[in-house]
Amino acid sequence: MTSTAALHSDPAPVIACTVSRDIQNFDLLIEDMEAELGECWGDLAFQDANSFFDQPDARSLEFIAVAVDDQDEDNIAFIGEIVRNAKRRNVKVIVIAEELSPIALHQLMRVGADDFVPYPLPEGALHDAIDRVRRPAPVAPVPGNGASVPAVSRSNRDGVVLPVHGLAGGVGASTFAVNLAWELSLAARATHGRVCLLDLDLQFGSVSTYLDLPRREAVFEMLSDIPSMDSESFMQALQTYKDGLHVLTAPADILPLDLVTPDDMKRLIEMARSQFEFVVIDMPTTLVQWTETVLSQSHVYFGLLELDMRSAQNALRLIRALKSEDLPHERLRYAMNRAPKFADLSGKSRVKRMAESLDIDIEIHLPDGGKVVTEAGDHGLPLAETAAKAPLRKEIQKLATSLFELGQMSATAEA
Repeated sequence: MTSTAALHSDPAPVIACTVSRDIQNFDLLIEDMEAELGECWGDLAFQDANSFFDQPDARSLEFIAVAVDDQDEDNIAFIGEIVRNAKRRNVKVIVIAEELSPIALHQLMRVGADDFVPYPLPEGALHDAIDRVRRPAPVAPVPGNGASVPAVSRSNRDGVVLPVHGLAGGVGASTFAVNLAWELSLAARATHGRVCLLDLDLQFGSVSTYLDLPRREAVFEMLSDIPSMDSESFMQALQTYKDGLHVLTAPADILPLDLVTPDDMKRLIEMARSQFEFVVIDMPTTLVQWTETVLSQSHVYFGLLELDMRSAQNALRLIRALKSEDLPHERLRYAMNRAPKFADLSGKSRVKRMAESLDIDIEIHLPDGGKVVTEAGDHGLPLAETAAKAPLRKEIQKLATSLFELGQMSATAEA
């Protein structure tokens, strides 16, 4: 075996190749390839890969394993072309990545790579990846008009989508989303309903912190290749909190917000709706190209704000932006966090003037949770677990119960 296009002289057909700058940098990959394929594999250098695809020996190729590390990032466009050429010839591609930045890895996945395995290789990881790329692709059912539809589980639910958007930093949107999702899951237990919480703040999402859940690599893998996502891969990216709430955490690394396209987001939400009765989404504060998609898919879109000038100005900007694009701004329901107490007449008057000046209704008033909110977040627990009698928890519980009952009534009416 060499680091050039020369392959084993064994007459057995070559069914796989490693492609790298220097395969000796990936000694564990050499061992695993030999364990999996024996003598039926070869090695190619990056500069030789594209020309090899045109040779007769390449006709038996099933897959290539592209091994890259941080030193290859400057050459990522050329490596992406190797991936494209392999896919044009129906050759599967597994990316073996060591300390590669998420953006570079994302580029390789977007140009057609079928799977990704981190290096050093976890035990059995290459074997599992080879099994996945060899597995026939699932055939989606086709409706009468000939358009393909995403595969869904046998449950075939049609969940209610409830995004939560903070109109300024620190207004408590993630706290609200986490606790709303948990309260919905508690309410749904009696009917064996299922609730999902999606953390779509791809850069600084904190749902994993608030629920003490690890950030898994499977999240990035799923988000990087949503077009090929099925119900199985979607569910594998989720984690279960206390057997009652399914959670998609934000990725482990900071990723560009345009990692996901509007079409990707639509498919992701449709998949979540097919699996769960309620889908709560923690949105990034920033408006991105797929915010419109989430808004259009939502049943109620919660906008959280506080009684201050920055929230008022940002709410005004958002309303103007939605109206100028003729988007369904009527789906927004505004929630005032740290709202004035019952006896604070001056504060209530300010809330009323703020609503009038923005020409909106502030329908939800969430009391200041104080220290119990910070302590719950630090311990990775929802308020129901740490401060069940807190006024903020009771208000969110009341809202969740109302949403659950409305969902039940809607489902009954449709049935």
